[in-house]
Amino acid sequence: MGNPAELDVLAIKTIRGLSMDAVQAASSGHPGTPMALAPLGWALFSGLRRHDPGDPDWPDRDRFVLSCGHASMLQYALLHLSGYAVSLDDIRHFRQWGSLTPGHPESHLTPGVETTTGPLGQGFGNAVGMAMAERHLAARFNKPGHEIIDHRTWVIASDGDIMEGVASEAASIAGHLRLGKLVVFWDDNGITIDGSTDLSFSEDVLKRFESYGWHTESVEDGEDLAALKRAAEAAVADDRPSFIRVRTIIGFPSPNKSNSAAAHGAPLGEDEIIATKQLMEWPTDLFFVPDELAAVAEDIRERGAKRRSAWQRRFDAYRGQFPDEARAFEEAVAGELPAAWDRDLPVFEADPKGLATRKASGEVLNVLASRLEGLVGGSADLAGSNNSTMKGYASFLTDAEGIPRNMDWGIREHGMASALNGMALHGGVIPFGATFLIFSDYMRPAIRLAALMGLHTRYIFTHDSIGLGEDGPTHQPVEQLASLRAIPGLAVLRPADANEVRECWKAAIEWDGPAALALTRQGVPTLDRSGLASAEKAKRGAYILREAGGGGPDVILVATGSEVAVALEAAETLEAGGASVRVVSMPCWELFAKQGEDYQREVLPKETPKVVVEAGIRQGWDRWVGNDAAFVTIEKFGASAPSKVLFEKYGFTAENVAAQAKHLLS
Repeated sequence: MGNPAELDVLAIKTIRGLSMDAVQAASSGHPGTPMALAPLGWALFSGLRRHDPGDPDWPDRDRFVLSCGHASMLQYALLHLSGYAVSLDDIRHFRQWGSLTPGHPESHLTPGVETTTGPLGQGFGNAVGMAMAERHLAARFNKPGHEIIDHRTWVIASDGDIMEGVASEAASIAGHLRLGKLVVFWDDNGITIDGSTDLSFSEDVLKRFESYGWHTESVEDGEDLAALKRAAEAAVADDRPSFIRVRTIIGFPSPNKSNSAAAHGAPLGEDEIIATKQLMEWPTDLFFVPDELAAVAEDIRERGAKRRSAWQRRFDAYRGQFPDEARAFEEAVAGELPAAWDRDLPVFEADPKGLATRKASGEVLNVLASRLEGLVGGSADLAGSNNSTMKGYASFLTDAEGIPRNMDWGIREHGMASALNGMALHGGVIPFGATFLIFSDYMRPAIRLAALMGLHTRYIFTHDSIGLGEDGPTHQPVEQLASLRAIPGLAVLRPADANEVRECWKAAIEWDGPAALALTRQGVPTLDRSGLASAEKAKRGAYILREAGGGGPDVILVATGSEVAVALEAAETLEAGGASVRVVSMPCWELFAKQGEDYQREVLPKETPKVVVEAGIRQGWDRWVGNDAAFVTIEKFGASAPSKVLFEKYGFTAENVAAQAKHLLS
């Protein structure tokens, strides 16, 4: 190869040229930030970061998160120049249908992209979760003289990321946990879409991160590769998470648009690109990549392959001494469930007095914790209410002994949800987070991204209806079930009783994507199954819980959660009056949708009148029962009163449900 310093200059100029050209060709995108960050990105991919472009999924690789996903062309150019399977043709098709180079980076699409970023601050939170997963796996699997997990998470974050509240929550968590394997570079270019950050941003960010417990550094010239490397080395030497301010000029070296909002979110324009390339002393050819850089990519690939091979030798030695642990590690990284993971789960005796499904969930969770050693998570300051503590297991606190599994998130639902995504993306763990269902609103951006990425995140949402009682409408979810069900790929499971809780937990663990359990605060009867269908049928999403007496049903009562008991009582009333009534428990729409039309018609035949009973808004139910059904739902906010009073006032009584059914039959 040629002179390393000269090759670095060539690579940086190439990144800038490709970024300008790709955005211009697409007539869409963000050229200025990739241009400004070209030196930092190149320093990371060419030397600072341990990675193998030939094996992007190597378990002990350093992770990289481009939290400012709008700067995606930086990542695509870096992937191409460092030898990943991202071709120049892929870059030519930036932001086009079916390309590997979408407008914002998408995990599981582009080789080397660790997470889907774009909504600002989320990538930052993901990185915190990745560092947490690394800590758990290192504690679980490393043995003296056999460290198979020891890697870092590197992040590039923008002004916008730092302004978003989710990043503040995640940074506070990271500092509290002293996540020393996390290094964040802040691209301090002072520009947002609306103009200078002076319009809205004047805090001392470094002092803020110091107060969180982070190690901080500052690089005054983002073009200075040596200074960037020194700051990174200082970060690696510190046992705290590190935050490095890097002063850059957005759009550099564009002669007319650098250091302005004009370089942020739109193509520079052909004339400005030519002028910039001339100033760079760079060919004006589109998508120009010097031949000399092929050898650089090969060198990066060779170094990465050697590192991965050295790790593989260490792992082979580990396997020789610890075969069971090695097998468990491979299962965990592959996302496979261990054999008999669901054995000995609680079976709950019939009890008309009832058990809150949140309490049943806590019992199931603790058995699952003993079977699934990678199950990690906790609550946003509501562990006692959510029944989400795995008893007898260590916490993530720095000085805690044992394998960290329990996490006290504090009142940080945003940060919790984003970190859960990072843990799932990292792999090797099954992360869960818990709070009240109403506060899923705080988590929604991250839940949506979990669904978009198909992540195996799990959510425990308790206090699932007006049944929580006296706390009133601020805490009583009415639209949240419908809102969550609207997210493609998210399974929302609302069990009717304790035994359905067990089956819903099993279904949630096996669901290929994120899953949320919605659980009651109040007690609900544990159903006597001697005259009803087995709770195991809940795995199909909806099932005939109580078949009509005599012939086919005259009417079908469809209910979820605590309202199933109300529907059963109403059925008794109706049958006493001569009607033939079927009761369907429907804990999960998403599971039911996968059963096929024949089963769906068997459970909910179109010609039979139906009454829906759910303590939430009607939205979405027409898909399953048609718009000519009767609906015992809630179309307004709740109120402060005991749960029994609220259920009566809002019509969730056997008498009202029976009356609605009689009206349909008449």
